[in-house]
Amino acid sequence: MIAPSILSADFARLAEETAAVRGADWLHVDVMDAHFVPNLTLGLPVVQSLLKATDIPIDCHLMIEDPDRWAIGYAEAGAYNVTVHVEAAKDPVKLAKDLKAAGAKAGLSIKPGTPLEPYLEVLKHYDTLLVMSVEPGFGGQSFMPEVLDKVRTARRLVNTGHLKLVVEIDGGINDDTIEAAAEAGVDCFVAGSAVYGAEDPAAAVSALRAKAAAVRG
Repeated sequence: MIAPSILSADFARLAEETAAVRGADWLHVDVMDAHFVPNLTLGLPVVQSLLKATDIPIDCHLMIEDPDRWAIGYAEAGAYNVTVHVEAAKDPVKLAKDLKAAGAKAGLSIKPGTPLEPYLEVLKHYDTLLVMSVEPGFGGQSFMPEVLDKVRTARRLVNTGHLKLVVEIDGGINDDTIEAAAEAGVDCFVAGSAVYGAEDPAAAVSALRAKAAAVRG
């Protein structure tokens, strides 16, 4: 699956930019609060407007403090998948249950420096694992291949039935990096500048999907 990130889109033309990635599997929306990460992007009102403007399932990535308080609003608004950071969540198990009760898939994200192993039991309550392959906060950073060990671990646990979730990756995904990520076992690839920096974003989505599919089979 390919999830174009609107962090790389033209914020003055978001409705048009969502239409430009027709055929995408998810639309990745980075919510940043300038506290958990050193950047400020957009919030619930913009997500509510996007939900009216597109049929593509919205994948909200909340890089915010106190997601236990704020995340449910995105689920209630109609986001398909709402991802919170394990480093910020006070009670990630309860939060997963609350997100599902509100009608969304529950996602858990980990920063590049956060180990996966301490959260394997927590992940049993989640539908998505989002492995960050850059430091969260800004688009356009370079891919960090060392995080693929976490992807391989998650893939192995999914394949053996210990976890049931979508393995997602975010950060520096492009023509040069998607094959390595696919080989490690990623299911869903967030791509920002690789899609929105292309002359034809929809064609870029298709090309990235084909590259990943060629590896995963």
